Amino acid sequence: MTTLLIACGALAREVIAMRDRHGWDAKVLAVPSLLHNTPEKIPGAVRDRITEAQHGDEYERIIVVYGDCGTGGQLDTVLDDMGVERIHGPHCYEQYAGPQTFAGMMDDELGTFFLTDYMVQSFEHIVIEGLGLDKYPELRDMYFGHYTRVMYLQQRDDESLREKAAWGAAQLDLPLEIHFTGYGVMETRLLEKMHRQE
Repeated sequence: MTTLLIACGALAREVIAMRDRHGWDAKVLAVPSLLHNTPEKIPGAVRDRITEAQHGDEYERIIVVYGDCGTGGQLDTVLDDMGVERIHGPHCYEQYAGPQTFAGMMDDELGTFFLTDYMVQSFEHIVIEGLGLDKYPELRDMYFGHYTRVMYLQQRDDESLREKAAWGAAQLDLPLEIHFTGYGVMETRLLEKMHRQE
């Protein structure tokens, strides 16, 4: 039974790794991660991917690997209308860390800026260039003045990523904490959906 996994572009590498680890007969199709800057466009973009996939007979099922990601429930409304499931969770930080650990981190320090492997690898593009800090470094304090730490939720045990995370935290003038999560409950939730539909 061939499955299409429609994933946020920020999760695509990890979803491919999970697919390969478990030997799923699945194709991974990414939705651009930069849509997080305009979350109101996420539901439409995911809907378009599903519609394209449903026009052919290649896939017997579709699972969306996405959090709500600031859509205010609109992503789930679209998916309910189309009869397509997504893995549970508000965003990838909760999915990697797990609901209790993530809630604990927020309780400890509300002013936490989270990073994942994807964000660490793309830090310059997403944060420095994306927020205009390369041209207007004075904006750093405007954007990050109320943050108190950077929390790197690390998926792969990679020293070069830890070094890059440290560099990124230094750019924001914030202390760095690293919490290794692997693929977290995202993998558990996706496994449940894959097994339920086999």
